[in-house]
Amino acid sequence: MKTGIIGLPQVGKTSLFGILTKAKLSEQAYANPREAHVGVAKVPDDRLDRLASLFSPKKLTHASVEYVDVGAIGQDALKETAYIGHLRNVDALAHVVRAFEDPSIPHVGPIDPLRDIKNVEFDLMVSDLGQIEKRLERLEKDLKKMRSAELEKEFDLLKRAKTHLESERPLREMEMTPEDKKRLRGFMFLSEKPILYVLNVSEAPELGKELENAVNKFKLSEVASRPNAGATAICGRVEAELAEMSDADAAEFLSGYGLKESGLTRLIRTTYALLGLVSFFTVGEDECRAWTIPVHTRAVEAAGAIHSDLEKHFIRAETIRWDQLLEAGSEANARARGILRLEGKDYIVQDGDVLHIRHSG
Repeated sequence: MKTGIIGLPQVGKTSLFGILTKAKLSEQAYANPREAHVGVAKVPDDRLDRLASLFSPKKLTHASVEYVDVGAIGQDALKETAYIGHLRNVDALAHVVRAFEDPSIPHVGPIDPLRDIKNVEFDLMVSDLGQIEKRLERLEKDLKKMRSAELEKEFDLLKRAKTHLESERPLREMEMTPEDKKRLRGFMFLSEKPILYVLNVSEAPELGKELENAVNKFKLSEVASRPNAGATAICGRVEAELAEMSDADAAEFLSGYGLKESGLTRLIRTTYALLGLVSFFTVGEDECRAWTIPVHTRAVEAAGAIHSDLEKHFIRAETIRWDQLLEAGSEANARARGILRLEGKDYIVQDGDVLHIRHSG
């Protein structure tokens, strides 16, 4: 799963990227503002950590999210082939929006996150509209030479998408059948991608309350409730300090602000929910590991996420909720209590399930 970090200049994008991925970018990396930086963030998961304390495994593997920092967005940037290529190849967008006051960091006009969101959204839609118009011109020529049902369906769908964009609504809000989505997949439209608005707020004594209220305070509730959109808030300055601390110091630091978890933990969790992803676990003395799958994934497909041979030779999935396993104290106890279930290939894996795949391979 790859998420592109976008935003206007001086909003804290690259700082957030560095904190999320723990990537140390040199001054040379900043020299080319159009260069994309790619890094991997570990997905914090208290459930996995608690399972690991039960099994004391040789290896602990969290799920991960890939982030791409692409430099400041704008209509000029979106005309550059390399820039737009990086954005097209991500699964979702995290739009960092300035909501902090700092006289030392320049900003045009008053701080207004909703205005900035609308401006960037408009640029994404203009980019998609240009792409659609070019394709429609080509399709019109092709349909004059030879009519085919497939070309006609594509033409009708793109005409509908064009009308939708012209009404200033992004494609992520357009109603589409699975067939429609499949037909549009190759275009990798920017306004079709799920989007998470990340408010970067000022440091405050009661930061916990500030972060909780930020979406309402900056009037983002409506845009965040639209299809395939969401919003969260962080304080980049505080997150930068947390990134340098040990876990114990970080916990103490957070409690001083009235926080139970870092903004990054919430950000990653919100990204997961937005993309319709869940985690299941495999546990044992060798390794405790989190695996990322889409919601509504069948047990046989979850087995394939671990290894293709497990999907091919799948028999049953031994299944238990992570908290039930913790309460039982071991898989043997869980089996004795009858709470370790045997599920078939069509079982829909739930977030937090612990699976052991029985197979004939």
